[in-house]
Amino acid sequence: MIPVKTIEWIGELDGVARLIDQTLLPNELRYLDVRDVEAMWEAIKMLRVRGAPAIGIAAAMGMVLAVRDCAPSCRDAFVAAVDRAAAYLNSARPTAVNLSWATRRMQSFVVNHLALPIEDLKQLMLAEAKQMVQEDNAVCQAIGRLGEPLIRDGDSWLTHCNAGGLATAQWGTATAPIYMAHAAGKRVHVFADETRPLLQGARLTAWELQQVGVPVTVITDNMAATVMAQGKVQGVIVGADRVAANGDFANKIGTLGVAILAKEFGIPFYVAAPTSSIDMQLASGHLIPIEERRPEEVSEGFGRRTAPLGVRIYNPAFDVTPHRYITAIITERGIVRAPFSEGLRALFEHSPSLR
Repeated sequence: MIPVKTIEWIGELDGVARLIDQTLLPNELRYLDVRDVEAMWEAIKMLRVRGAPAIGIAAAMGMVLAVRDCAPSCRDAFVAAVDRAAAYLNSARPTAVNLSWATRRMQSFVVNHLALPIEDLKQLMLAEAKQMVQEDNAVCQAIGRLGEPLIRDGDSWLTHCNAGGLATAQWGTATAPIYMAHAAGKRVHVFADETRPLLQGARLTAWELQQVGVPVTVITDNMAATVMAQGKVQGVIVGADRVAANGDFANKIGTLGVAILAKEFGIPFYVAAPTSSIDMQLASGHLIPIEERRPEEVSEGFGRRTAPLGVRIYNPAFDVTPHRYITAIITERGIVRAPFSEGLRALFEHSPSLR
């Protein structure tokens, strides 16, 4: 079974960006039609669409929505509108580098095609955003093909948060090797960390794995050590919102603890990340900006108060895992192992188009 589409453009330039409202899963599968840039900003900020690759695509479509009604006569005003839309969408979430990567790509695209009539340029911007969807599917499938041999028949792998199809256009990063192993007839089982406080593992990862028939067991975050100690986990694979030049990476809060546990129990720990999530401008993970979200996500999760009124809440959305805990980084261009600084640099030197 092919994973469901997370985000796509419906219709022509006057159409809509259609995305799954992930805040309603797993209880309801509802599609949200986004018609303006303000609604796209809200969808990104409120996690209706989430996951680094998916929000990059959403931002690109948001820029199309922002400028499609601009008057066709003034190029300077059009470029200014493009730049305003990029800055506005970038403000929605700071940690995932794919968001700014996508908005910069759209800005560069506009600058490189300014000789065209503005109405033609709008159409080409839409085509570029749609192209990102196709590229994302190809990238995720390549990650899947490279990662699939790492999974043995009968393995149980653990993942944290959601780096599945719901975090991309369709196939996912961390789940792509699992999907490929399952399709190849391997018996593979997944332990999905619940992932507090928003339960992306329980609500999203478990839901999408069920849709494609992969056996999955949900555990709370603090059960990971026990299932590892019991020998029930043969591998860990997670996604990444941003990878620094030395291999340190940011992912959903709690990933660092999982990585430390995997190291302690001698379990391989893999990061599945497209090259668009690698930020070679940041020397190390200490420089990655970490989003801090509303305290109510912890104290009143899903509408019910679970902490005393007035108590202080600390709610970072991500943590940074040092590269020393990583077995390898699986990208669409190859598997990178330590020393990561050299491997990542070589990846970009051999692929100038990635710079």
